[in-house]
Amino acid sequence: MLKKTKAGKPHFFDRFSSKVSKATGSTPAFLCALGVVLVWAATGPFFDYSETWQLVINTGTTIITFLMVFVIQKAQNKDSLAVQLKLNELVASHEYASNRLVDVEDLTEEEMQVLQKYYVMLSRLSKKEDSLRISHSIDEAEELNMIKKEKINKPEKKTRKK
Repeated sequence: MLKKTKAGKPHFFDRFSSKVSKATGSTPAFLCALGVVLVWAATGPFFDYSETWQLVINTGTTIITFLMVFVIQKAQNKDSLAVQLKLNELVASHEYASNRLVDVEDLTEEEMQVLQKYYVMLSRLSKKEDSLRISHSIDEAEELNMIKKEKINKPEKKTRKK
């Protein structure tokens, strides 16, 4: 959620970064930037391709790039958090999903690698199955696999007809 001021409106930088990110990611923004570069390139002969002429484009692009990194990162952080919250809701709401995945982004890299190993194991187990719906989560994958193996290895009792 956006941080809100006492008046209930999102903070200035939240609103600003969202609007700037959307605007700079548009076709008109690209065409404007391309136009600036073309105008700059066209003025080269008038300035004899001097160091000052080159410095203008270098300085301008460096400043814009430096500032845009922070604006875009702010907007990206907000979007990433929104996606994480939506995925957490889906995981939490599904009866067969493993709740250990809620807030997985807060785990250390090593903890995530352990979870990845479980998913690799789950993938290997599911490749052995005839149906895609047999295993639902990490927690039950091994248990279901063991139950199925027991059923396969256990001979069925045959009843005789009289």
